[in-house]
Amino acid sequence: MSLWTAKEAAAATGGEAHGTWSVSGVSIDTRTIEAGDLFVALKAARDGHEFVAQALEKGAGAALVSHVPDGVSSDAPLLIVDDVLSALEDLGRAARARTKARVVAVTGSVGKTSTKEMLRAVLERQGKTHAAEASYNNHWGVPLTLARMPEDTEFAVIEIGMSNPGEIEPLACMARPHVAMVTTVAAAHLEAFDDLNGIAREKGSIFKGLEPNGIAIINGDLDTTPVLRTAAEGVETQSFGADAGNDHHLTHVSLTPDATICKAMVARQEQMFKIATAGRHFASNALAVLVAVRALGADETLAARDMTLWQPPVGRGTREEILLDAPEGLTLTLIDDAFNANPTSMAASLEVLATMTPVDGVGAIHKGRRMAILGDMLELGPDEAALHAGIADLSFLADIDVVHCSGPLMKSLWDRLSGDQQGTYTETADQMAAQVHKLIDAGDVVLVKGSKGSLVSKAVDAIRKMSQAQG
Repeated sequence: MSLWTAKEAAAATGGEAHGTWSVSGVSIDTRTIEAGDLFVALKAARDGHEFVAQALEKGAGAALVSHVPDGVSSDAPLLIVDDVLSALEDLGRAARARTKARVVAVTGSVGKTSTKEMLRAVLERQGKTHAAEASYNNHWGVPLTLARMPEDTEFAVIEIGMSNPGEIEPLACMARPHVAMVTTVAAAHLEAFDDLNGIAREKGSIFKGLEPNGIAIINGDLDTTPVLRTAAEGVETQSFGADAGNDHHLTHVSLTPDATICKAMVARQEQMFKIATAGRHFASNALAVLVAVRALGADETLAARDMTLWQPPVGRGTREEILLDAPEGLTLTLIDDAFNANPTSMAASLEVLATMTPVDGVGAIHKGRRMAILGDMLELGPDEAALHAGIADLSFLADIDVVHCSGPLMKSLWDRLSGDQQGTYTETADQMAAQVHKLIDAGDVVLVKGSKGSLVSKAVDAIRKMSQAQG
């Protein structure tokens, strides 16, 4: 099925099409490009023009470029434009303009990607749904997601992120959502803002992109909720949360080792739903999803039933059994949450760990443990040391047997731990990964959590390799 013809793409971008071609997808990476894709030669760490010849050799239907690259024939299937990123944005706007899809945009300090995937899981049961396959939420990710949207899409879910002021509004205006949501406001990217109110104002700027008669969905449980309400002035606003004063609110949340069981009042009607992984924060996100589904004109009761179809993405709380001793069948449970971290998500993940039940009598230590391996939480600003140390004050931390810390910021937490709970400290993730085999045992439940830039995911890789060695 054709996504863009040469004529359509040229009209959308004002570019010059070489040849008569059509493409079925859009790609910015030759490593994952598929036959028939339009290769977009963006400039990032390297200039994408260096890879155009390779993309065409791999079967790309055409390439979006600012000039004919070296080694590429002038009669190759190309779309030549003044600026490649601007042209990608134009393609995104054109794709948005030609579809009749109902569009929801999602932002928030925590839970953007999980909420986007929840929306995809429940909406695709009610109509043709389009959403990015990864966290494509920045200045190139949003236009790429839009440019990939088929014309016959019925529901589109657009994730919008930021790391600095002024980034969300132009992306929201490009997406033109009918429904825009802020999942929460927390201390993430705080180094670029004066305070949480500044983050809330930036998150609230997503409402600037709403279509006429659009609906703003906000978390009503936050200290910064008034800031979000101000950002949504003049727009129909619906709030969600645990507080009964919200338009839609949770009435019951219980965690089991494998699920989160919820009840909520959505538009004065009780909805029951089950999430197939543990996490109180997932309950709030799921409620927001039901509110958004209703605002889009879809069936929130059907969505509540289908919520169990969602699973967290890799690196965001996924759980797996790691085989440590093949002959004996001895395993441990690994919770991989090493993609992102801030104080709010760290607390949520540690609460999940605290609910888990280790297995006694199977390992060398004979007592299964709840164990955390924590890496630095990055971009928290001048209070970063205090925010790390404050994790020690979480009430449920007492239910975690041992905490290992990696990175200079996590040293602030490690120094506050005592007794057997104070595990190993390493300055780097490489050092932690090198000795992780000495720290874990069969029967343990092990959470690995930290910002992606902390590289604590290396500990996850080391634990997985122990299982592969038994294979």
